[in-house]
Amino acid sequence: MTDSKHHTKLTALERDLIAVWRGAGLSLREIARRLGRSHSTIIDELRRNSFRGLDRTHYVAIHAHAKAVKRAKASRRRQPLKDEATFAAVIAKLHRGWSPEVIAGRLRRNFGRTILCHETIYRFIYSDHPKAKELKLWEYLPRKQQRRRERNGRKPHRIRIPDRVSIQQRPQPATLRIQLGHWEGDTMEGRRRDKDGIQVEVERLARKILASKVNRVAAAETLEAQRRNFAGIPQSLRRTITFDNGRENVSHHRLHALGLATYFTDGYAAWQKGSVEHAIGLIRRYLPKGTSLKTVTQEELDDIVEEINTRPRKVLNYNTPNEVFRAYLDR
Repeated sequence: MTDSKHHTKLTALERDLIAVWRGAGLSLREIARRLGRSHSTIIDELRRNSFRGLDRTHYVAIHAHAKAVKRAKASRRRQPLKDEATFAAVIAKLHRGWSPEVIAGRLRRNFGRTILCHETIYRFIYSDHPKAKELKLWEYLPRKQQRRRERNGRKPHRIRIPDRVSIQQRPQPATLRIQLGHWEGDTMEGRRRDKDGIQVEVERLARKILASKVNRVAAAETLEAQRRNFAGIPQSLRRTITFDNGRENVSHHRLHALGLATYFTDGYAAWQKGSVEHAIGLIRRYLPKGTSLKTVTQEELDDIVEEINTRPRKVLNYNTPNEVFRAYLDR
């Protein structure tokens, strides 16, 4: 008889023999003796892997083996994303708009070790797992699609901006991101026929975003939105701001009254104000191109910006922009 310490599962061949001997009328003890198995093993096998027919219970080897294999596979299946607590945390953060990379990074920071890799989250989201299919988690990813599409930026405008100062003359603390209070600004345009948009400012060190709606992308409306954005920012944290050469920035000199020195990127060099370009990309996740901004209230926009500002960022060592901004304010 097989040693219980080295128990092995019944094989397909053994199940064939059980079916044959059972059909020949052998007792369960005799079947167990011939197989070198315990009497209880045979009883359990028949109880678990038989099926009920019209008149009696049947034991068919191929059916029994299929049930056993399926049961064994299910028993080895791990809970998605490690365990129930981790799974629940990941799903909650995805629903809040956190990317898999940010989720994994924040977990690593909180626990001092890697809990799971962001690729693990992506693999689960796009897997054939029943829960992944049911929850449709890809809808919560930044792009909401499996393949990335090339994004088309705004076309540059040939326009002369009075009193324009080049970014090359911007103070070093702003360029090196070592001092709070240096900003970048740009306009996120709505639908072309609506001619409206959102004026966005972002602090270069903390990546904190400010945003206000503009009914028309033009100099006067843009200036008014900028004033609204900076109304709640202390005077000491209004040092510089960097723009591109868009027509809506011709009144930039009026921001000097707020304490902001204005600088402009070189032509065709949007990367020189990459922070605000990225910030607009984050807002676009909520308001994709083609969305009518006329249906979006300032309160709804404030909620979007607050959610972004309270989301951990890899570039900030998985702190949030608000946390970094407050930390520098408290110094």
